[in-house]
Amino acid sequence: MKSSERLSIGRLAARFGLATHVLRHWEDVGLIEPAERVNGRRYYGDEHIARVTMIVRAKQAGLSLKQIADVLAAPDSSARRRLLRAHRDRLDEQIEQIEAAKALLDHAIDCHAADFTTCLEFQDVARAAAPRTASALARTP
Repeated sequence: MKSSERLSIGRLAARFGLATHVLRHWEDVGLIEPAERVNGRRYYGDEHIARVTMIVRAKQAGLSLKQIADVLAAPDSSARRRLLRAHRDRLDEQIEQIEAAKALLDHAIDCHAADFTTCLEFQDVARAAAPRTASALARTP
């Protein structure tokens, strides 16, 4: 997109697979700056696309709108970095948990044992994937 090009609310929403009312809501709650209006119609630029991208990806990563708003409204870059690092650390934990679960599934899929849980190799993979502490178990939904 050229920096001088503007997208209507419909085109911006379609680009992200969103309903237009979602963008209006995000404007209302301050997640994105109000769009430029021409003859009563909203038009969005590159800065809006960047913000919507951040919001959509952050939501996909499990952040709430409140958490996203906190990041976007951080008083300075230092505060924003602290919030982002905390969210990234949680993502790293989730990725580790997903990779461990995937290793279990991969072995179970390829295992030739009648009951894969009796397979010594599977048990090794399970031991490596098992939560290490009671607090880790508490975080598991």
